[in-house]
Amino acid sequence: MIRKLKSCEHRLYSRKVDPRTHKRRNLGTFKSREAAEKHEREVQYFKRH
Repeated sequence: MIRKLKSCEHRLYSRKVDPRTHKRRNLGTFKSREAAEKHEREVQYFKRH
């Protein structure tokens, strides 16, 4: 899940909510949405290999 911040950066959050904090985990902040989407694909690949 990618959200745009007020600073015009994009932050990648985990899809599931953390049961302890009841929030989504921050998986990185990126300058562009394309960079965030690229990293999300890398994360999904890593989870399955």
